[in-house]
Amino acid sequence: MPVRPARCYRRIKGPPYTRLEYIHGAPYVQIPKFDMGNTSPSAREAFTMAARLLSESRGQIKAQALEAARQMAYKYLSVKVGDPNYYFRLEVYPHHVIRENKMLAMAGADRLQEGMRLNFGSPAGRAARVERGQVLMYVEFKPEHLPHVKEALRRAASKLPLPTRLIVEPKNGDKKAAS
Repeated sequence: MPVRPARCYRRIKGPPYTRLEYIHGAPYVQIPKFDMGNTSPSAREAFTMAARLLSESRGQIKAQALEAARQMAYKYLSVKVGDPNYYFRLEVYPHHVIRENKMLAMAGADRLQEGMRLNFGSPAGRAARVERGQVLMYVEFKPEHLPHVKEALRRAASKLPLPTRLIVEPKNGDKKAAS
């Protein structure tokens, strides 16, 4: 069965559904890495700039969209900047289990299924619940790699269903170099 589009799950409806001990058949999180690039603390001291990709609105982001955005940014940074020259972290985790009421779509389906009766649905995926202003991705880098980091996060933002904003500043938190 094909994957439903992200617009079906973008809005937050109801409480989060996260208790895996009560959910039978909950899908695994298919994001293999959350920290990429040069992850050693001693090497990260050399990075003087930080970029954050923030969410502009409240909503849900499916795990598939997070993984697509992560792959896009990671691949671009590793090719253009090189793995030793940046630190990249995915900040959100898809805790929320999405449920889907599967509907038959064929001739005579109205006689085979119950329709909306008892339609709690079965687990169909995972999503991260995001608030307005929450950091989605974080990158530390040297100032000479600024154009490549901006382009990588712009490409990653195109894979996400919510509007985003990019903030670039010195790593110590000084707001003078904000973009």
